[in-house]
Amino acid sequence: MSFDSSAYLVFLVLVLAVYWTLRKRLQNYFLILASLFFYGFVHLWFLLPFLATTLIDYFVANRIEDSTTGRRKLVAVSVCSNLGLLAVFKYSHFFLENTTHFLEGFHIHVPMPVLHIILPAGISFYTFQSIGYVVDVYRRHVRACRNLRDYALFVAFFPQLVAGPIQRAGDLLVQIQRPRHLSPNAAYHAAFLLLWGFFKKLVIADNVAVIADKIFALRSPSLPVLWTGVLAFAIQIYADFSGYTDIARGSARLMGFEITQNFNRPYLANSPSDFWRRWHISLSMWIRDYLYIPLGGSRISGVREVVNLFIVFFLVGLWHGAAWNFVLWGLYYAALTMLYRLAARFLPQRWSSIPGSNVLRVLLRTA
Repeated sequence: MSFDSSAYLVFLVLVLAVYWTLRKRLQNYFLILASLFFYGFVHLWFLLPFLATTLIDYFVANRIEDSTTGRRKLVAVSVCSNLGLLAVFKYSHFFLENTTHFLEGFHIHVPMPVLHIILPAGISFYTFQSIGYVVDVYRRHVRACRNLRDYALFVAFFPQLVAGPIQRAGDLLVQIQRPRHLSPNAAYHAAFLLLWGFFKKLVIADNVAVIADKIFALRSPSLPVLWTGVLAFAIQIYADFSGYTDIARGSARLMGFEITQNFNRPYLANSPSDFWRRWHISLSMWIRDYLYIPLGGSRISGVREVVNLFIVFFLVGLWHGAAWNFVLWGLYYAALTMLYRLAARFLPQRWSSIPGSNVLRVLLRTA
């Protein structure tokens, strides 16, 4: 079910009308049923991989907490099962297509199966959220959730299920396990978030998208026209993504939950790294805590730092989409981040005195 549809508004009103008449225990059961209906609204089979992730990680996390040996192997079970689902549903066609092209380059013609797999909505979000929970239990940052109902709601909670933000157990699960209340002030701010989110998505993003699409469809646009298209797309993608986040946050707040802010004026960032601290914040923090820091983080330098940075951004690009343009976009940001770090490291005092440095600084900040 899409946030920007009339069906969602009807659904949300009905959910709220029933939800606030129930006690906490029944509220959680009801939200699970509502979330499953929301997720399976168009394709009921979407529920199968989702339920598999939920059940596997629930039992794995509890086993990790109860075990003194073999805990890393249990984490591997969670990571492999979740990434396996992503590989099958999101990347199998990309892998087969590129394998075919690679073999044809050596004049080897191998018939590859044609896969018609519909990508389950939100699978990139809930698999990462579930992996993060298992790793946090392994690190003993949180206790394993013993109540399957509460854990199922942690994964399934419909406002953040399809488009994030990616929630941490230490933030969302604790809210699920305690009673919720809705004050008049919270209801006011929730309604504002909803309206602002709908405005950004329907009024700004959808209308600016028409401009961007028309410009990018031109065969030989002039440079000013092309830059207009780039600017229009930048506005479109920000208003689209942040609008969805605002709708999610407003919907959750109307049920007494607070979920993570996911965008913080990213186009005002003063460096590529700062941009990623402001853009899709929950994903950036997930990559930092569960990938970048385990690879060495900022404690390393030299070649390994460069390699790790490119690994991280390669995966960030691939996470956004199974296509080479996303991969190249990720690698572009890796190069941009490394260039900015080198400039700041070796030219800290003389940076502003270099001819053209102001132009370069603006480009690095806004790229």
